[in-house]
Amino acid sequence: MSASSATEHSSPRLDSRIPPGALADKWQRHQNALRLVSPANRRRFEIIVVGSGLAGASAAAALAEMGYRVRCITFHDSPRRAHSVSAQGGINAAKDYGNDSDSIERLFQDTIKGGDFRAREANVYRLAEVANSIIDHCVAQGVPFNRDYGGLLDVRSFGGAQVARTFYTRGQTGQQLLLGAYQALMRQVDRGQVTLHPRTEMLDLVLHDGQARGVVCRDLLSGQINSYSGHAVVLASGGYANVYYLTTNAKACNSTALWRAHRRGAFMANPCFTQIHPTCIPPASEQQGKLTLMSESLRNDGRVWVPQAAGDKRPPNEIPESERDYFLERKYPAFGNLAPRDISSRAAKEVVDEGRGVGPSGVGVYLDLADSIARLGKRAIAERYGNLFEMYQMITGEDPWQVPMRIYPAPHYTMGGLWVDYNLMSTIPGLFVIGEANFSDHGANRLGASALMQGLADGYFILPSTLTDYLAGHLGEQPPATDHPAFQQTQRDVAERLDRLHNINGSRSADSFHRQLGKLMWEGCGMAREATQLRELQENIGALRQEFYKDLAVPGSASGVNQELEKAARVEDFFELAELMVRDALEREESCGGHFRVEHQSSGGEALRDDSRFAHVTAWEYRGAEQPAAQHHEQLSFEHASLQERSYK
Repeated sequence: MSASSATEHSSPRLDSRIPPGALADKWQRHQNALRLVSPANRRRFEIIVVGSGLAGASAAAALAEMGYRVRCITFHDSPRRAHSVSAQGGINAAKDYGNDSDSIERLFQDTIKGGDFRAREANVYRLAEVANSIIDHCVAQGVPFNRDYGGLLDVRSFGGAQVARTFYTRGQTGQQLLLGAYQALMRQVDRGQVTLHPRTEMLDLVLHDGQARGVVCRDLLSGQINSYSGHAVVLASGGYANVYYLTTNAKACNSTALWRAHRRGAFMANPCFTQIHPTCIPPASEQQGKLTLMSESLRNDGRVWVPQAAGDKRPPNEIPESERDYFLERKYPAFGNLAPRDISSRAAKEVVDEGRGVGPSGVGVYLDLADSIARLGKRAIAERYGNLFEMYQMITGEDPWQVPMRIYPAPHYTMGGLWVDYNLMSTIPGLFVIGEANFSDHGANRLGASALMQGLADGYFILPSTLTDYLAGHLGEQPPATDHPAFQQTQRDVAERLDRLHNINGSRSADSFHRQLGKLMWEGCGMAREATQLRELQENIGALRQEFYKDLAVPGSASGVNQELEKAARVEDFFELAELMVRDALEREESCGGHFRVEHQSSGGEALRDDSRFAHVTAWEYRGAEQPAAQHHEQLSFEHASLQERSYK
């Protein structure tokens, strides 16, 4: 059934502000209608940007270049440490350098289909449209994209597409793009347009007259609580996959900034949409702290397989071709090893559950580049992925030039996040949310090489226009000073919360609670979900959370440097977020993208969507610590894309 036949309507609290008119014209027409702030007036506004990854650094640099005064807050010692640095594979754009008949339309269609039709059509088209400008901008910055023999930028393929449209810099694309954004940011720091606050963590959002007017932060080097006031706040604080504890994310990645904003009134959208990435190095022990991603780009030249027979423990080089199962090529012949991430992940889980997993734990599949090395030569493969091979060997002690890599799915990216309208503004006026911290562009599954695309599209090109429109309505206004009662009360709330956690005086570390919570989430709300398990998980999380408040141990002082206190506050937020994720997963009785409900699958084991009931965004409103969140829906309409079964066979 198409979404147009659904009877549900959007909540009046969720005005998406999607412009009218033809899909391909919406963004340009909208830009022409947005209000402006003259260059002479821009210096009268101060913007707070929280986060310094690709989205945050690009937004802060772009806004400062326009003439706004910007305050950039990051808990890293340098913006160069932001987790965007870990994105390895590439960034999509529809320039068609490979003569694949690629186009903005094809990039849009692949992305909206890849997200299982649970993203906003207008946002996805805008993302595809802006992508080409990102490449031009980054080339002008000096980002060293790989080039082909003729000097054009080189491209390669990624999952969910039958064209090569991914621009890359070996296996370091995120790092090089971040260096481009970083140098643009530091230029503005040097000019005095950006005030940078490293080692500073946002702990709460300050509202005045119902609008976002500032933040309360903790200086991680001194423990001091400080407040900062501005005309608008931009959250670019990344996703929340670390709720699972073992993920591909850096250990410092957390949900505090967006969760504190949620508690102040920003709706949280589709929190159950979590991407499980298929190409991670499998965990080696129970005590492991994080996992490492091997780039999806390796699937461009690598073949994924397991032994045909369950329990076959022979070394991979002793298993002949006739006894191997290249299960992705067998199940999805049209896309093969480049099937999208959610589908590839579930296929890997399926063969492991059948007892055909490889490696010491039996939880893994092979990613084998032997055929490509033989066909293209070691030098060609090394030029594309050499640093990834070195990284794999350093972590596992195995030489991937001699034996296949071992991979297995792990939590990686979150498609849910704070709800935003077409202008990237949340349900709190003056609070804008960009990059992975918002929900808007990827639907229920993110195709590879589109995270960098969204972060830079939001930061360099979209936010500067839409934020200006908001500020144009506030010319002449001054935000309240930090000694205003609104700031003083929020600062007291933060201090009381930290004191409460510090004074529990129990026996267990925050890390031990986090590890246990993550294991519960992976088992009950990971690659597959089922109603009975989700209800049981709700009870288990609730019980563990109560234990957290009785037995948490935080050594040291609440007012000074204290990394254990920082962890405890983040874990408390993860508990509340986990409860909402599970409720969202329970309410969405369909399978789509990264959300696979066991009860809703086809006879062939594929995800079974229910467009008649669930072609909507679920946005949750916080109503108090002891009150269940209120549910709101934004109905998705598809005027251009055809809702279809998502087949890659």
